Order: sequence, then structure tokens, then C-alpha cells
Amino acid sequence: IAMARLVRACPINPRQRGFISASGCFENLKLLQLLVKCAKQEHRKLGVVFVDIAKAFDTVCHQHIIAGLIQRGVDSHVVHLVSDMYRNITTCIV
Repeated sequence: IAMARLVRACPINPRQRGFISASGCFENLKLLQLLVKCAKQEHRKLGVVFVDIAKAFDTVCHQHIIAGLIQRGVDSHVVHLVSDMYRNITTCIV
């Protein structure tokens, strides 16, 4: 529901594979499934890394994202939801 409301105000780049209903996510998941299956069959170790190439979340201030949503007229409930996702977040790479 949130994605449907956000996409009207903020169109998604066609290269985006997350948060879309097209087959892009499915294709990526099937590829990952195939890699895991092959690694298991061949008794090989497998490392997987998901990288945000555009680095949007590293380079854009979260307050600018919220301000942009408000400026584009996104429903206040959705703005609050997105705002909550950014509150007190941390990343830990082990």
C-alpha cells in the first residue's frame, strides 16, 4: 500500500529492482536461488552481497527525503511511516 502511494508521487527508476511488482525481483530471487543450489550441490562456499549502487541512502539526507515526500503531496501517514523507518537506524556488518 505504501509503495502504491509513493510511486504516484515519486516514480521509480526503471533499473530499480526492489519495491516493484514487475518480474525484476522474481528474476533476482531465481538467480540467487540457482546460485545457492549450485553451491550446495558442489559443496562450495557462497558469499552474497547486496549493494546499493546509487548509494542514495548514503548520500541523501533523510530529512531531504521526508521534505521531498511532503512537497510532492504524499499522504501524511505514508510520510510518517517512511520517517519512522529512518529513526534510530544502524547498520552492522559482521
